[in-house]
Amino acid sequence: MAGPVDLKDIFFVEADELLSALEEGLRAIQTGAQEADTVNAVFRAVHSIKGGAGAFDLKALVGFAHRFETVLDALRAGQLSPEPALLGALLHASDHLADMISASRRGGATDPEVDERVIAALEAHAGGGGQKEEEAFVFEPLALDGPFGMDFAPIPASQVLRRVTLTFRPHAGAFASGHDPALLMRDLCGTAPCEVTLDPSALPDPSGFDPGQSYLSWTVVLQTERTDRQLLAIFEFIEGSCDLVLTAEGQAPAEAPPAAPPRAAAQVAAPFATPSPTPVAKLSPPAGAAASPASGAGPRPTIRVDIDRVDRLVDILGELVIHQAMLTEAIEQSPGFGSVDVDRSLDQLRQLSRQIQESVMAIRAQPVKPLFDRMHRIVREASMAAGKSARLVTEGEATEVDKTIIERLADPLTHMIRNAVDHGLEKPARREEIGKPSEGVIKLSAAHRSGRIVITVQDDGAGIDREKVRQIAVDKGLVAANADLSPQEIDALLFLPGFSTASEISALSGRGVGMDVVRSEIAGLGGRVGIASVRGQGTSLTVSLPLTLAVLDGMVFEAAGQTLVLPVSTIIETLRPDPGMRHSLGQTDSVLDVRGRCLPLVDVGMALGFRRSLKPGEGEIVVVVERGDDGAIALMVDGIRDQRQVVIKGLEANYGQIAGIAAATVLGDGSIALILDPTDLAVTGPVASRPVPPLAAE
Repeated sequence: MAGPVDLKDIFFVEADELLSALEEGLRAIQTGAQEADTVNAVFRAVHSIKGGAGAFDLKALVGFAHRFETVLDALRAGQLSPEPALLGALLHASDHLADMISASRRGGATDPEVDERVIAALEAHAGGGGQKEEEAFVFEPLALDGPFGMDFAPIPASQVLRRVTLTFRPHAGAFASGHDPALLMRDLCGTAPCEVTLDPSALPDPSGFDPGQSYLSWTVVLQTERTDRQLLAIFEFIEGSCDLVLTAEGQAPAEAPPAAPPRAAAQVAAPFATPSPTPVAKLSPPAGAAASPASGAGPRPTIRVDIDRVDRLVDILGELVIHQAMLTEAIEQSPGFGSVDVDRSLDQLRQLSRQIQESVMAIRAQPVKPLFDRMHRIVREASMAAGKSARLVTEGEATEVDKTIIERLADPLTHMIRNAVDHGLEKPARREEIGKPSEGVIKLSAAHRSGRIVITVQDDGAGIDREKVRQIAVDKGLVAANADLSPQEIDALLFLPGFSTASEISALSGRGVGMDVVRSEIAGLGGRVGIASVRGQGTSLTVSLPLTLAVLDGMVFEAAGQTLVLPVSTIIETLRPDPGMRHSLGQTDSVLDVRGRCLPLVDVGMALGFRRSLKPGEGEIVVVVERGDDGAIALMVDGIRDQRQVVIKGLEANYGQIAGIAAATVLGDGSIALILDPTDLAVTGPVASRPVPPLAAE
């Protein structure tokens, strides 16, 4: 059984999920999706956070969430209209609720004055909705007297009250799902005088007692201002797992619906917001024992696992792949190799190893959606600080990436988004002058491409003023005044440490810390950053990262006596080119004509410094690979050995980043092979761009 600390950690993980659902719902309402289900999902998210916070006596969080949900309740009841000003205040309150949860996780608290200012602004936009109920709300710890009775301290009521009687009988499935009647009663009676009566009449004799069944029921009589809808909402997460009848004086009994539809909007598969003290891989358990697995209703059954255990499993998987390769090579070199049974067994072993690898990596893979959701808040805060109007559009949120990469992408993406708002977008007045909408758009997208994940941050702003960038670089002594720089080389200056185009220091920029941090952090993940800009139309930053940090399919080949590996996902084709396919380009470069398409031709051995020139019989095989920017490059190698799964071993910790090299691996014979990064081989640089001299092989 989990201890109190474990349960609290679970609450914070689930709170992160609910915050994500809350903001997603508010954004949906902001874009015009004002269906009842969307508004109800938003209300349920705040209501669930309040209930969980109450279980751990987080009074400030409970009070804030209570006043927040009161305004949301007025919205879902149609008493308020989803005007832009109100939705902006709701989003701001959502951000502050996230801050309060983060502070509570650390054992601290936010400034109560700030809490009050946020709620005051929210209620001002809502026309004061919710203020009256907030004054009556008091959070009191639960008191239990006797084995079955519950006594609640009366709370002074306001002038207009009504008498309500509610009968509650939980089913066995309610307890199987972790619902606690005491917490429900506290939420129900915490705001009004009430009397709670236990009915133990259904208890059987001890000989017939079944601990898996539910025999108790309660009748609650209370004086309250709340509507039937508000009272029944307390029990909406237990709908379908209880009998619930509510009767008010002068009206017919109201029964809760037998079951609630699945609340997909309020559930997120992979939690990611503020890191929790104990990272977990998590999916929620079934809604109740009454749900039929065959029906397909409700969430899928899952478990929580410490991420350290998953990491350990990934490490073991890597060793399994290495030893499977060693075993295969040892058997192939043995005198008895060639037996059909042995060959079949090796093939089955390879297939099982691949299935295990795919299954384990699927456990670590998480969609980038939670990370992208966090960027909406960054855009809101940055646009307010810069005095600009901006909105974020996301694509490819379901793209799955290794958890390690997602965790380390948060800071680089934050820098890129802030730069896009501060440096990219124009002021609203300026945008209107040049015929653009006053609201700028930042597009954040993710996609899988060539065995890598590509994340793009694109704005529709002014683009890069290359003359200004060049002049700043000259003034800072970074380049010579007479240097002849290409547009790409000028853009690359933005990544230099200490470089900034801001004329004044602000909360967002001006201190020269930003893009160089982005480049170094992305490089630490084995990735790279590219930049493209069109003056007056906007700027696009592209981050390319390895899809996984564990195992990949690689083609093993030889160049200049070295054994190297290329990711199979980057390979387009292999060929033996005819002499007429190769053409000189200037004094040092060559291209290969592949069916009318001229591709840069690079000898791998020379590019990596393994040889100075080609000898007869070398470089006769060409591997055409994708370059990562929708282009391709032709790599000359000496021979191809085979294709196999390889385990990625990073080199950055011991050797730093090496141009043209992505990582290393251990082969079946125990030797080390380098894994190439074909894009780096095509980039202009002191080592990586040594293409084949036009006459070197002739």
